[in-house]
Amino acid sequence: MEERKFIKLKKEEYGIKEYIKRDLGKGKISELDIEYTPVGEKIIIHTAKPGLVIGRRGENIENLTNVLKRRFKLENPHVEIKEVENPLFDAQIVADDIALALERMGNLKFKVIAYKKLQEIMKAGALGCELRLSGKLPSDRAKSWRFAEGYLKKAGESSREVDRAQAIALTKLGISGIKVAIMPPTARIYDRIEITQSIKQRLEAEVATLGSAVKKSAKKKITKSEQKSDEPMETIGEVIATKEIPRGDALAIEQELEEGVSASDDKAIEKSERADKAKRAKKKSGEKN
Repeated sequence: MEERKFIKLKKEEYGIKEYIKRDLGKGKISELDIEYTPVGEKIIIHTAKPGLVIGRRGENIENLTNVLKRRFKLENPHVEIKEVENPLFDAQIVADDIALALERMGNLKFKVIAYKKLQEIMKAGALGCELRLSGKLPSDRAKSWRFAEGYLKKAGESSREVDRAQAIALTKLGISGIKVAIMPPTARIYDRIEITQSIKQRLEAEVATLGSAVKKSAKKKITKSEQKSDEPMETIGEVIATKEIPRGDALAIEQELEEGVSASDDKAIEKSERADKAKRAKKKSGEKN
């Protein structure tokens, strides 16, 4: 019996919510809560346009309380209105606005409507947003279009922070569905990394120390190269004394001594070669005679 009472109560609550939404109009109500108190029933309406909901001198609220007493048999209903601070972060208000724009402007301008609303949401500071429009929007054949930007969690604990809502637009070609998902800037993301001022100062100090160490190593290399350039060149005799030269390998000797031979040494080598040639020529002429 208790289960039946619970189901009946929830049916009544659903009927009250649907009637209030239909009576006040699309695009005015974001969320509707019903609380039961010892004094009576408390109905909280979250809206971005409290002036339109209240009406002139509270006429809409009075008519609504009379209907709730007469039709839904509530003893003492009390209607309370709460204003939504930023309607661009409320998924239900955004979905209703898109639906009203499609009904007013037509299906052919659905891309303009979606992109414009997406830019407004992201400029307001949202972390991410996703809009899904389905139905006979561009042609006679039904399709689904997705417009998304930013960072949006789809799984995990952080996905509960995403505000989701649906709306229906009654257009000339038929019914179009709108799904909206918005991640506000106040959402708790557990894997977010925040760089504070202290971390920035620590990184700057580490970069400065690394830069000074690099400069010191570069200076040491420059001084070592300068010391090497100031040292005197080794003579041919020193090179021959320090290096082990294999016997009978003239090419190896030339290759090893090529870098250390000066201009005077070249002239002496040329003179000795000319003298050797002259001696050989004299020997050949003596043998012939």
